[in-house]
Amino acid sequence: MQIYGYTQLTLLDYPGKLASTVFVGGCNYRCPYCHNADLVTGTSNLPLIPEASILRHILKRKNALEGVCITGGEPTIYKDLPGFIEKIKDIGLLVKLDTNGTNPAMVKYLHEQGLIDYVAMDIKSSPSDYAVAVGLGEISMSEIFETAEFLLHGDLDYEFRTTVVEGIHSVSDFEKIGKWIKGAKRYFLQTYKRSEKQISYKGLDTPSKEKMTQILEVCRKYIPSTVIRGEG
Repeated sequence: MQIYGYTQLTLLDYPGKLASTVFVGGCNYRCPYCHNADLVTGTSNLPLIPEASILRHILKRKNALEGVCITGGEPTIYKDLPGFIEKIKDIGLLVKLDTNGTNPAMVKYLHEQGLIDYVAMDIKSSPSDYAVAVGLGEISMSEIFETAEFLLHGDLDYEFRTTVVEGIHSVSDFEKIGKWIKGAKRYFLQTYKRSEKQISYKGLDTPSKEKMTQILEVCRKYIPSTVIRGEG
């Protein structure tokens, strides 16, 4: 795997756990609002971090840590992801995987092998507007639907999350999302904010508090657990 970033300690990335976070490069999407654009596009000037040095750090702090979050980029594009996670599990820590859901076979395999304990899947938009949200002209939704269904009806702990972007999302999108992932265990809405590292700024803005509240009300009709992350 190409590892470009590592956060030693975080209380934010793995809900309820003191964790480290590993950032991998590369992604099969080009979401214009992505805050890790340099990782996604391969234009990062950051040096690659050897896997061995990450594992040494985790091992040294295993008594303080509860888990490790693997994010990106998109971790599931790497065939050697299971091998890396196995080494973390051998240390005795929980593993959270962040994914866009485009590789259900990998997610299922990791679960079957007991290698992941929590999954955070990004729901980019309503199915009809997904291609725009991920910055591609055309996409297949079948793999995304498969991953979402696996999480909704399986025994793996999970959350869904959507970054709400003015210029990409409408309130009606969340009516469709709500019907799609109805009854989800957890659904988080994240308010988009501009970043110097994102892929594009064109036509994008932070949604108003009023719009976020309206979206929250729509989502809670289908997913009562919906909250705006960063707020009460």
